[in-house]
Amino acid sequence: MLENNFLNTEEEAKLREEVKDFVRSVDPELIRKMDRDEIEYPFEFVAEAGKRGLLGLRFSEEYGGRGLTWTAESVAMEEVGVLGFGLGCAYAMVSIVGEAIYRFGSEWQKEEFLKPIIRGEKISAEGLTEPRGGSDFFGTTTKAEKKGNKWVLNGEKRFIAGGKVADFYFIYARTHPAAPGHQALTAFIVERDMGVEIQEIYSLLGCRGIGTARIVFKDVEVPDEYRVGEVNKARQIFNRMMVPERLTSAAAAIGAARPALELAIKYSDKRKAFGRKIREFQAVSFKVAESLTKLDAARALTHTAARAVDLYDAGLSKEDPRRLVSEAKYFATQAAWEVVNDAMQILGGIGYTQVYPIERMLRDIRLGIIWTGSNEIMKLLVQHEAYRLMQLPSRDRDFEMDAMEWYKEVEKVFE
Repeated sequence: MLENNFLNTEEEAKLREEVKDFVRSVDPELIRKMDRDEIEYPFEFVAEAGKRGLLGLRFSEEYGGRGLTWTAESVAMEEVGVLGFGLGCAYAMVSIVGEAIYRFGSEWQKEEFLKPIIRGEKISAEGLTEPRGGSDFFGTTTKAEKKGNKWVLNGEKRFIAGGKVADFYFIYARTHPAAPGHQALTAFIVERDMGVEIQEIYSLLGCRGIGTARIVFKDVEVPDEYRVGEVNKARQIFNRMMVPERLTSAAAAIGAARPALELAIKYSDKRKAFGRKIREFQAVSFKVAESLTKLDAARALTHTAARAVDLYDAGLSKEDPRRLVSEAKYFATQAAWEVVNDAMQILGGIGYTQVYPIERMLRDIRLGIIWTGSNEIMKLLVQHEAYRLMQLPSRDRDFEMDAMEWYKEVEKVFE
């Protein structure tokens, strides 16, 4: 109820209602089973989303999508996010892996892999994180060696959502041993039955029920037609995949926190203490006001970032949207974490039990600050872009001259 469409087109507002209908149809027991780790993966959820034409919304109709915008996808992702990060991740994976295949894949790869994941008929997963590092992506140690018309992969990836059950994985491997990481990686589609080993299923604090695993490659042979993009040029694929990675994280976080705030508002309007509804205490009501402001601000920033990508992709803007995308991921996930924490505080002790779902939401949302590039990495990217922009020629006024004694250059000592 606390969403808004002020920044959305009529088409995007209608999409929100369509996704809401789908979300309402999801059996609560599925969420409970996932949190109890009683299922390997929400296959039926993905299949139903595909049947309704709600997967891969941005991709062209030729491949089963709707040709919609990044902003439209953010709207849909927020609504799916109310179901939690587990189902949100399963939903977003089509956008993430699909982006790489759609932008850089061959027609055969699009037919064989993109179309089926948009239909909800195949499950994909991406392999980024390795045991030796997460944020240090270009330090990848998984190797691929060319032998004839095949590549032989050796290495491992961990914390792979859907890793236990995926039909195929989108994998980055080092193909130039001597080059720096950003010039040494190549991307591959690797089918599970090519010999991928599943060696660990992780017990997670939250975001359960999506088969998060460690996968291992021991002399796995991958035909060259499964290579995506050019050899040693996977940096551009990775950079592009980070757009859906981080925008879906931002939008899903807003959706995941919204139910916690709504529950807190309803609870505070019923619960009494000292003879009054607790909503009448400023300590409670101000938390509500602050939380709603944070979510509205996060949504505005996320939609602005999505719109920036839309303009950039359409050639209507030359400004790289990476900074805004990083800001959206950082701000939205941090805001969501704070909102869910405050919601639990409003409910007090009962919020810490399983009588309400806020404790699960808290466990889920904690991951948002870590995955798809930690928020520390987001801040690093944002400040880097800020300093880069400040070095460019500017038509802005010279603010230094607004000081009374601006001309005293002798006082401006920097070394």
